[in-house]
Amino acid sequence: MNYGAIKKFDVANGIGVRTVLFVSGCTNRCEGCFQPETWDFNYGKPFTKETEDEIIKSCDPPYVAGITVLGGEPFEPSNQRALVPFLERFRKECPGKTVWCFSGFTLDKELLVDGSHPRCEVTDKMLSLIDVLVDGRFVLSLRNLCLRFRGSENQRIIDMNETRKAGKIVLWDK
Repeated sequence: MNYGAIKKFDVANGIGVRTVLFVSGCTNRCEGCFQPETWDFNYGKPFTKETEDEIIKSCDPPYVAGITVLGGEPFEPSNQRALVPFLERFRKECPGKTVWCFSGFTLDKELLVDGSHPRCEVTDKMLSLIDVLVDGRFVLSLRNLCLRFRGSENQRIIDMNETRKAGKIVLWDK
């Protein structure tokens, strides 16, 4: 997996101060995407143990709430396979920190549906490691600059912990 950037001390992509990882590779290719360079799976640099170390170290200060993974598309199968071991490590080494993830794929219509493009052998594990999932493709005609943590009105902010407890999608409303 490659990544396009790591942004430290970000406050725009989730609650609190966060470290943001922009992964490379996206087959959604939404019109009006703010990061079209990340559609290319070869864009950026290889995601290495040193990259993981840098992200985890950036989360050491107590005022850092956690990490956010976006792209590109974190739920492209090749990205999931690289992200799951990292997210497991993050959970172990950064207890109490949260994981936010942005995906153009929808939870109930794609990520949980056998046979859909993004669903692979590690999808359930990756979903289990995420606290908040912002799902849905960016739709330029539904763009709304007043929305919190999303770009278009069709996108949802899902509280994954409450969703797992309830057995149905629970929107995040904090």
